[in-house]
Amino acid sequence: MFDRTDEALRDRDNLKWTTTPAGVIPAWVADMDVAVPEVVTRRVHEQLARGDVGYPDFEAPDPLVAAFETRMAERHGWTPAGGGGRLFTDVIQAFQVLTDLLTEPGDGIALHVPAYPVFLESVHDTGRRVVPIPFGATADELVETWQRERVRLVVVVNPHNPLGRMLDADELRPVADAAAELDLVVLADEIHADLAFDGRRHVPFASLGTDVEDRTVTVTSASKAFNLAGLHCAVAHLGPARVREPLAALPFAYLGGVSTLSRAAAVAAWTEGDPWLAGLVEVLQRNRDTITAWAGEVGVGVVPAEATYLAWLDFAGTSVAADPAGAILERGRVRLSAGPDFTAHTPLDSSTYARLNFGTSPERLAQVLERISSTL
Repeated sequence: MFDRTDEALRDRDNLKWTTTPAGVIPAWVADMDVAVPEVVTRRVHEQLARGDVGYPDFEAPDPLVAAFETRMAERHGWTPAGGGGRLFTDVIQAFQVLTDLLTEPGDGIALHVPAYPVFLESVHDTGRRVVPIPFGATADELVETWQRERVRLVVVVNPHNPLGRMLDADELRPVADAAAELDLVVLADEIHADLAFDGRRHVPFASLGTDVEDRTVTVTSASKAFNLAGLHCAVAHLGPARVREPLAALPFAYLGGVSTLSRAAAVAAWTEGDPWLAGLVEVLQRNRDTITAWAGEVGVGVVPAEATYLAWLDFAGTSVAADPAGAILERGRVRLSAGPDFTAHTPLDSSTYARLNFGTSPERLAQVLERISSTL
């Protein structure tokens, strides 16, 4: 599964490896060093072999929406209401669409921080403001803040990037209650839901009740769990009529569409890929445990990830605290994601942090940790 050599990984059109200098191990962007599942490769090859790459029937029920609805019901215990499915090229496109539909420049967009840097940059670049959601905040506290900060859209990333936390129903409920009090739409980014550790079960935000589903846009993709990010294929369930109706009114090609091969790959992953996924999660969970043990030995702070393949490392109190990612790149020859990127455009400080992508082989992870240890 994780048997690709460094040379083979660098020989692909892959941002993670091709933009990282020779001799440096990349452990940054959220892309795994894993082969594509055989079931996905086979289905795509079959579709190409029969020349099935023409226009699909745009009016027919979409097989990816059906696969999404079945997966939500069978794996995550939520049966989406019919008629709300829609494809996007990725989660960020869906986020950008909601930003344009529901907010104006100067409005606030609330989300848990630290956060995926592309969300933060998108908010800033469109003239909106990031309003951090504190973990553990009550509904009343959120209502007060969101009223004051003129929040018009709420974003919940669960499982969380970069923290690797899985928010349960008790933690999601205050966000849902505050959104209901202020009549706000919630974008639930659940792209890492299939990468849960220790037998945990993901709680879809929309599963909290029909009233919550009616104000939630749930977006996910097979791209993270099955390593298909370059295929640009995501699916959303549009609960709110205030989102469905203006989207339906847009010109047919305004938002573009996903390719037939991307859709086939995602359907194969979700309908045939679970045995492969189970093996992947076993390796990732062992890697998580390796990082947890290592961090305790070298004095690096980490809360063990409950999902994803991302470790949020705190280097406060170490010799590289001023710029962990920079020092480790320069002296340890390992490329991590810089902590400050995950709190950009907010008053929060993550300068002593770096994010490590452990979606790699145990052997390569051991090299990464040895190099970081030598830097410390």
